[in-house]
Amino acid sequence: MYLHSGCQIAVSPDTKHFAVDWLGVEVTRATLGIIGMGSIGYKVAQRARAFNMRILYHNRNRRRKEEEEAVGAHYCEKMEDLLRQSDFVMLVVNLTPETQKLIGKKELGLMKPTATLINISRGAVIDQDALVEALQNKVIRGAALDVTYPEPLPRDHPLLKLNNIIITPHIGTATVQAMHMMAEEAIANMLAVLHGQPIPSEVFPK
Repeated sequence: MYLHSGCQIAVSPDTKHFAVDWLGVEVTRATLGIIGMGSIGYKVAQRARAFNMRILYHNRNRRRKEEEEAVGAHYCEKMEDLLRQSDFVMLVVNLTPETQKLIGKKELGLMKPTATLINISRGAVIDQDALVEALQNKVIRGAALDVTYPEPLPRDHPLLKLNNIIITPHIGTATVQAMHMMAEEAIANMLAVLHGQPIPSEVFPK
């Protein structure tokens, strides 16, 4: 939120000076709660450790002890415990019938009023109506969404009118290098199928 607003202040023709009391939130030593500790969630944890963050995670299956220790992550069997403790909550789950609207009014109400919700999974994992209400009423500090439902949001959607949210156009993997790697992986999988070999990135392993 501060980055986006700060950019607007820096380039605005009306800016005469920068306020000295315009302060953001420190991530160092803050608590990050990761919901969905698959391969992407684990990579998030690896990066968060560099900021000396306290890392909590909730997942269908607990990671091996060695994997937890490697990133300093602590398992929360109940998602509610993670929500209550985290300064930043990041959603990194697949969209399934079980995860649709995983975060709704109840879950938002469990979060700290100073917390930020981050969604890099799929838009439908959050009840967007509940999120609008939570942001309007300062139930949580803010949100950062790389995904919404639908994409893009209707231009009159209330999320677009709030100043405590950042929305980006599903660009989490939008780099030249990432696109090349995805294309190479797709080709490797097609060649494996054509040659009767095991599929490297099989979605539903037998």
